[in-house]
Amino acid sequence: MNANTPLNGANSARPTVTELRLSAFKSHRGAAFPLGPLTLFAGASGSGKSSALQVYEALTRLGAGDDLEAAFPDPAACVPEWAEADRQGRRGFRIGCTVDGPAGPVQLDLAVQAEPELRVVGERLTSGGRTLLTTALRDPGRSSVQAAWHTAGAATVTRAPLPDDRLGTALLPLRVAGKTEGQLRVLAAAEQVVVALRSAFACDPQPQRMREPVAAGEGRLRRGCDNLAEVLHRTRSQCAKRHARLAAAARLGCAGDVADVAVEELGDGTVRALLGRGGARGATPLGRLGEGELRYLALALVLLTGPGVLAMDQAAEVPAAYQSLTVLADGFDRCLDPRQARELVSLAAEMCARGHIRLVGAVTDASYARGVDGVTVVDLVA
Repeated sequence: MNANTPLNGANSARPTVTELRLSAFKSHRGAAFPLGPLTLFAGASGSGKSSALQVYEALTRLGAGDDLEAAFPDPAACVPEWAEADRQGRRGFRIGCTVDGPAGPVQLDLAVQAEPELRVVGERLTSGGRTLLTTALRDPGRSSVQAAWHTAGAATVTRAPLPDDRLGTALLPLRVAGKTEGQLRVLAAAEQVVVALRSAFACDPQPQRMREPVAAGEGRLRRGCDNLAEVLHRTRSQCAKRHARLAAAARLGCAGDVADVAVEELGDGTVRALLGRGGARGATPLGRLGEGELRYLALALVLLTGPGVLAMDQAAEVPAAYQSLTVLADGFDRCLDPRQARELVSLAAEMCARGHIRLVGAVTDASYARGVDGVTVVDLVA
């Protein structure tokens, strides 16, 4: 790993994922990756950079309460090729993460059986050298795992069954009373992990779906950014400063003179986005731009906005000041030329330095990012 700057400690008030572990997942074995405010996984095809982002996104879905099938649509593909089946024909994978925050570093580790059926076979939540939660599959014939969590009351441990298709940590706030010091510690650790995992937005702009006009509304930007014009229509009127910053980014990353990023309301009630050229040149509909320009604009908009504009479900019960948005961008530099990639990573570094946003991306070549303050590059070899 090459880190251009030391990893910044997470704001103690904002739970953040600071390490990702792929203990046994696809091509990874015993891998642990520290995550800074802006982390880029770099490497050729097959090096495993997309796998790291897949694990992060899967954990975010589990933290939000989704089941294993939603988090891992193709679980058999997640099993390492070298993993041998046991006598019952069972194979699986192991992943985990560390979350820093008010409760200190909290480690979550998860063992998943992918074959012959998808289920959790073990989960461990630890903090400060103490095991706060463990689960284990005791009876393969039942769709549950036996869980035990720290209590520190009259009974030092509470035991109960939990579903074998969900993340036990995400269920603890509904199961733990919070009456003893031990229970409060378990709750604090579990809630810290859940808040950090839910505070993520996976983004992969699809230029071919961004060219057509869309219905106007108060919608939020979707993962593929196909409703870019709708969101620009909203942000242009609601946040003039950030919209002006987007126009400045467009001038740096789009061909020709750019005076503004505008939105035109059409007669059928739809809207389309335009690059204002200024003077007599008029405007260029975004539908006429190249794929690199469209991806550049979409990612710049994501970096300049926040959860209120993105299609994501943060922990509503936690004040925004205590949450930190993490953008997950596989193929961060896809279709971008070196100039666009350089400008985009500079914008990302600027926004990450402010503390309200983090970025984890996968790139083929990180040469443009080396030397940029605040950027951590993780070099992977196929």
